[in-house]
Amino acid sequence: MSRAENKAKTPLMERAIASGAGFLYRMRRRIATVLTIAAALFFGYHAIFGENGVNMFEQKRVEDRAIQKRIVELQQENARLQQSVQELKSDPDAIEHEARERLHYARPGEVIWTEDDPPASTAAPQPAKK
Repeated sequence: MSRAENKAKTPLMERAIASGAGFLYRMRRRIATVLTIAAALFFGYHAIFGENGVNMFEQKRVEDRAIQKRIVELQQENARLQQSVQELKSDPDAIEHEARERLHYARPGEVIWTEDDPPASTAAPQPAKK
């Protein structure tokens, strides 16, 4: 290739580059709109289905409600147990009741009857004869 041919191609390339740049310049609004829509779709998807999205938030709310319910139940049980402890510290009837129930204590002259569970059959059941 000679220098003359090289010079002839250079303006042709410059025109092609200028034409491409002109095309991009004319299409800049459309390109910006497409990129903006793509970014909005990406962030919208991430906001709904992402790690900290709406779906995960709803799961955490359900879990929080269950934990709050369990806390209330435990607080009620704790209050009941504290009342029982207070009664055992101060009420002689409660102390006597616990001694009779748990330790099977009796007053002099009383007899305590306990019923044992019926013994389980140790023999294997016989198959029905035909």
